[in-house]
Amino acid sequence: MTAVQQVFSDLEKLQPQLFNINSVEGREFVHHFHNFLEIEKQQMKDASCPYVGGWEDDDFEYWYNQTYKSEK
Repeated sequence: MTAVQQVFSDLEKLQPQLFNINSVEGREFVHHFHNFLEIEKQQMKDASCPYVGGWEDDDFEYWYNQTYKSEK
């Protein structure tokens, strides 16, 4: 689990109303803060490039999904 995913997981336990997409508050919260997951993902890709010789987009997507999306 990435750091941002962990924050969202903890926050969902503490403030579940923020993740209620049936409310305006919930939809706005999820929509606004979902962008940080993509920012974190791009930072991971950018930071790892010099060390692994660069990522092909498909390779990075596969690695990211296998590493972070299958943990739920």
